[in-house]
Amino acid sequence: MNISEQAAYLKGLLEGMDLDADKPETKLFTAIVDLLNEMAQDAVDTAEELDTLNAYVEEIDEDLGGVEELLFGDEECDCCGHELDDDGYEYVDEEYEGEPEEEEEISSEE
Repeated sequence: MNISEQAAYLKGLLEGMDLDADKPETKLFTAIVDLLNEMAQDAVDTAEELDTLNAYVEEIDEDLGGVEELLFGDEECDCCGHELDDDGYEYVDEEYEGEPEEEEEISSEE
């Protein structure tokens, strides 16, 4: 059950209780249920607007990707395929993947 359905359910419960409309408690409950209905509708409207904005952002991201491809082209080295940075130099990964060089042991034999 979504938030709008829950608010409608509470309104139905309140109306089904057949309370005296002149009592202050009934007026309070009615005001609370009306407020919940408005809040539920605002939440639904906000979710719809967020979906619309997300669709726009995805379109802008796709368009920007196309522009980046046109401006910068392929950012890989033509000879070896390594990724290049913005200046055209090879990108060096933070992790070193090669074998460490063996260090010579210095022994003191005298």
